[in-house]
Amino acid sequence: MKRILVTGACGQIGTELTHELRKKYGKEQVVAADIKTNPGENIKNAGPYEIMDCTNYASSKKIVEKYNIDTIFHLAAILSAKAEADPNKAWEVNINGLYNILEIAREKNCSLFTPSSIGAFGPSTPSHNTPQDTVQRPDTMYGITKVTGELLCDYYHKKYNIDTRGVRYPGLISHKQLPGGGTTDYAVEIFYEAIRHKKYVSPLQRSTYLDMMYMPDAIKAAIQLMEADGSKLEHRNAFNVTSFSADPEMLGNAIKEQMPDFELYYEIDPEKQNIADSWPDNLNDSAASQEWGWFPDYNIKSAAKDMLEKLSKKIQKETA
Repeated sequence: MKRILVTGACGQIGTELTHELRKKYGKEQVVAADIKTNPGENIKNAGPYEIMDCTNYASSKKIVEKYNIDTIFHLAAILSAKAEADPNKAWEVNINGLYNILEIAREKNCSLFTPSSIGAFGPSTPSHNTPQDTVQRPDTMYGITKVTGELLCDYYHKKYNIDTRGVRYPGLISHKQLPGGGTTDYAVEIFYEAIRHKKYVSPLQRSTYLDMMYMPDAIKAAIQLMEADGSKLEHRNAFNVTSFSADPEMLGNAIKEQMPDFELYYEIDPEKQNIADSWPDNLNDSAASQEWGWFPDYNIKSAAKDMLEKLSKKIQKETA
């Protein structure tokens, strides 16, 4: 990786990935791109920034040509809850946008990282110890776009020898950027509410287990995979990766260890609950471990401790 483009750079993953890539490869070597005209200062003033709509092929291609890009981290997407609210937009961004980026990668011989999700699985997928290769029949538009994206990336590698790679992210927990409309957003909201109000009302019921990952591990996975020896990658796209499986009660208890007066309540959101129920309880990520040495640095307790410490400082600074 010499000249890197990050699309969706203002999102939950993009904000932190862009920062880490600039720290590792140099700020001028990493171009942040997003549809936002007014990104945060930590993106706009820390290196090159371009306004980019991935559904516009011509303008996206110009940006790749302008900076002589050789590696693209394509993060621009509509997430699960928002995708159900606007399926047409989800398809336009998640599939038509990805197709444009794949075509640009083919024409310009770029390596491409595209994240998939646990949303790519469905109700008929084995929910416990979900295998790397298994049934994928999602019943949400978000999941449908993720399966389609996995297949497209595989196709471009096999047909055109494009270096496409990706992981299936679980729910992501981050203190730096708010999430963007996913079903697992509660796992971030619970920390904000714990610090601000010492209580949280969960939209998912007890025993709704979902895989989770603290953002430093998510960033590590993306960079580690793109730096891995391609000749050792059997799967290339959509590797299962995870850190820990948790339900709302487990997250609440992890917070309670640090904040004994925290209280957790429940008010179930039927749509989010239905989506969560169609996803796996826990993933088997042995393929990622074997093929490129993946392992997480955080578990639920260490993630909760660090999240509360960092987020408390952030909120104090914002309200000072």
